[in-house]
Amino acid sequence: MASGCEVDCVTVFGGSGFLGSRIVKQLARAGVETRVACRHPDNVISQFQSDQHANISPVYADVRDEASVALAMAGSDGVINAVGLYVQTGSERFEAVHELGAVNVAHQASVLEVNRLVHISGIGADLYSQSDYIRARAKGELLVQDVFPAATVLRPSVLFGSQDAFLNTLSRIARSSPVLPLFGRGSTMLQPVYVGDVAKAAVNALSAAGAPGNVYELGGPQIYSYKALIALVLTQAKQRRFLLPTPFPIWDLAAQVLSILPRPPLTKAQVTLMKQDNIVSGSALTLKDLGVDATSLEDILPRYAFSRA
Repeated sequence: MASGCEVDCVTVFGGSGFLGSRIVKQLARAGVETRVACRHPDNVISQFQSDQHANISPVYADVRDEASVALAMAGSDGVINAVGLYVQTGSERFEAVHELGAVNVAHQASVLEVNRLVHISGIGADLYSQSDYIRARAKGELLVQDVFPAATVLRPSVLFGSQDAFLNTLSRIARSSPVLPLFGRGSTMLQPVYVGDVAKAAVNALSAAGAPGNVYELGGPQIYSYKALIALVLTQAKQRRFLLPTPFPIWDLAAQVLSILPRPPLTKAQVTLMKQDNIVSGSALTLKDLGVDATSLEDILPRYAFSRA
């Protein structure tokens, strides 16, 4: 059995994504046989070949298809579901991925008697949200817990890392525009969490004695207002821009108009999430409870491409 884990073979659904790929690398470095379950396994070979980990194996799986989930998972004693869908296109719907897909993974984990299941959700998941995305996240959690009561649920805040979409998008907008619009007055509070810390938490949850059946909220060491976060990025990128308070109804309208694009730069879910604080609640289990010390955003920002420009 690999050191630091109670599992020998782990299947990571969504293992080729921003968070999933880091989870895969953490497991592989720990000597765990790791399966990267995704819809395009051929692409995974080149994605991980530089890591030279013989224990990383790409396998086909679509979480909407329970038969493929079962085949990908067979023989595993640990499973991590890091699949995320943020924009609905064609047959890719929030309900299909975050509800049906989540329960398919949990059901097969139960049928195949997997030792540990870690389900990645997000802070702010809410059954009563106006956002289809946020509701689907919340429903997915409940379905997983019903089918696999010992599942560990991780709810990270906004993820950051040198290749993230969040802060890099802000920097790109700043380079092309003298004005940066704020969500409302920019007072929404965020607790960005380093993607590497969330990956560690997911891996540690496979062995932590108290993890089964519990929910963890994962945030970084500092809380920022959205306006302060933008100011931090601008300072790091050595740029000065005018920050324009923008009412949420305008953002709602913009998201609706942009939704017709194949890859909209702004979604209804993103606007809804920015209407409320996205921080760890005072009573929640956190990174520290999974043995992870939170990494500061200021420590990682120098690694971003816009910091070296």
